[in-house]
Amino acid sequence: MANSPWYPLSQPEYTDSPALLVYPDRIRYNIKEMISVVGHADRLVPHIKTHKMSEVVKLQMAAGIRRFKCATIAEAEVLAQTGAHEVLLAYQLTGPKILRYVQLIKKYSTVHFSSLVDNRKSANDLNDLFLLAGIQGTVYIDIDNGMHRTGFPSHGDVLSFYKAIMSLSNISCKGLHVYDGHINEKDFEKRKIKCETDFKPIEKVIKQIVASGFPMPEVIAGGSPTFPIHALTPHVLCSPGTVLLWDYGYGNLLQEQSFLPAAILMTRIISKPTPYIITADLGYKSVAAENAINKRISFLNLSDYTLTSQSEEHLSLQVNEKNWHHLEIGDVLYGIPYHVCPTVALYDEVQVVKNGDIIGQWQVEARRRKIGM
Repeated sequence: MANSPWYPLSQPEYTDSPALLVYPDRIRYNIKEMISVVGHADRLVPHIKTHKMSEVVKLQMAAGIRRFKCATIAEAEVLAQTGAHEVLLAYQLTGPKILRYVQLIKKYSTVHFSSLVDNRKSANDLNDLFLLAGIQGTVYIDIDNGMHRTGFPSHGDVLSFYKAIMSLSNISCKGLHVYDGHINEKDFEKRKIKCETDFKPIEKVIKQIVASGFPMPEVIAGGSPTFPIHALTPHVLCSPGTVLLWDYGYGNLLQEQSFLPAAILMTRIISKPTPYIITADLGYKSVAAENAINKRISFLNLSDYTLTSQSEEHLSLQVNEKNWHHLEIGDVLYGIPYHVCPTVALYDEVQVVKNGDIIGQWQVEARRRKIGM
């Protein structure tokens, strides 16, 4: 039927719940849309943190994307194993992570790895270990332009820090990394003004670096909220992540973006303990629970409900009288997670759906802390 919903399974009775369903055709659409926003695949450095799956990386590589961003050694290793040409480990490495990073670089010698630094001690530590290992490496300076989570202050003497890194023996600075996760206004024009204002110090730094005789530094900037804004600046590489699977939170916030939900949670009603209360098998082991309870999942095949409580294995809802009499124990509910990135990290594998049928499973390899390193 032309008006049939896109998400239900044709035979849900054969799939245990809770389950995370993914829809490759929708992922491919999101990849195509992502490339369309920036104009060319070479301007993209997508983050793997949302999906953590080699199969999704393969879909992006099939579309011409060759560079990727990640936040953990395990994610970097999955990207290397999958054939990524360049990998930015967007994290400042300390302690044993530097040793693991050196092992990673040596094992996957055909992949160009980079990491972040925001202070001289970390840069020197990285350089010293690279010197001992006999390898050369590149870094990006992590710039704080308002989020105040990590990064060298954008109004600070970035040029001196850049020169200090370039004077080291075994690492060089490839460019600047600017994550502006603090910019999340719902109104697009307000978000655009905020993004452009906070990016002005970065443009000043770029000019200073070039004027000092260095090559034009690469700039990798933004996440999903500022993705279409940074896409307007030709010399900026963009690194969205959530856009690949999308979720209800960003779908509601970023209404100017046309990405499609490509990951759906499937759950079952397991109890009707008291009038107008139903309980499903979707506890906070199965859906990201960092937000308030009303911002964890949005059901697609249920209306007029209120999420009332959640525990490890249970999610209780209050429903209206009509739904109370209509719904039965064992009925299947489908919903879009509010925050898909940490939701995916709760699953070892996802169920791959095409035309209502499960056609296989994809492993969520990078949800692990360690793979080989």
